[in-house]
Amino acid sequence: MELRTALLALLLLPPAAFPANAETLTRTLLHVAVAPMPAPMLATGFHPDIDIASYLVSEKLDGVRARWDGRQLLTRAGNRIDAPAWFTAGWPAQAIEGELWIGRGQFQQVSDLVRALQPDTSAWRQVHFMAFDLPTSPQPFATRTRALRDLVRRAALPQLQRIAQVHLTDRAQLDARLDAVVAGRGEGLMLHYAFAHYRPGRTDELLKYKRWDDAEARVVGYRPGKGKYAGMVGALLVEDAHGRRFALGSGLRDADRTRPPPIGSMVTFRYNGLTAKGTPRFARYQRMHADAASVATR
Repeated sequence: MELRTALLALLLLPPAAFPANAETLTRTLLHVAVAPMPAPMLATGFHPDIDIASYLVSEKLDGVRARWDGRQLLTRAGNRIDAPAWFTAGWPAQAIEGELWIGRGQFQQVSDLVRALQPDTSAWRQVHFMAFDLPTSPQPFATRTRALRDLVRRAALPQLQRIAQVHLTDRAQLDARLDAVVAGRGEGLMLHYAFAHYRPGRTDELLKYKRWDDAEARVVGYRPGKGKYAGMVGALLVEDAHGRRFALGSGLRDADRTRPPPIGSMVTFRYNGLTAKGTPRFARYQRMHADAASVATR
């Protein structure tokens, strides 16, 4: 067995399989003094030439990315999330990164809760914080995810859960996993290089694997609706990170057309490759970011 694969297998063993001093190591990792939260680590698109066996794979949840700094719950951009006090009661002092999630296909519901001016306590009962990383830990990801598993297990709180990480060995297993997630109305997969340290910003050590492309753009204007959409927004006029301007009409719900994302806010859209002119082909609106001023998604 290759050395890296063997090491990864060791790191993923259940706690009972480790010697007693390994539990001491985990406890040390979990009680690191709360350090300043680094900027978020952001994914790039999947590329086929990677060594699948060197990555840990999880489902890409369609929720709102959030960060627990040890004292309060924050959006990706660092704005405070006004969750009910009971929701984070008893959470560890360790900084944790995760996804506020209700279920597959329910992004809008959790996004509305996060952006609400007053917390809807009863609606928050549906929400789970699905943890996936410890951003202030200096350890490689495989070690961080083991420490996170133990942290969540010890907290024993129903609203604090962990996104499962699995070790796959080849592309066939990865594609089968993606097919199963998509068949269940999931978004896709995340691949995290097992030996990667937490690095703020875009990195090839964190990849997203989907059946379509997606990107972000800033709303710069609106196109008025016609026919049944008269009096509403017909399309969003957006500008992406490459300075390309185009309209996003497909994918907008009636609620989005009545109360469109404000000018200056960031939205995510899906598309299928590029046209001959270099603009996204079949671009369709997906969602507005929970942070109106955020600039990138996980």
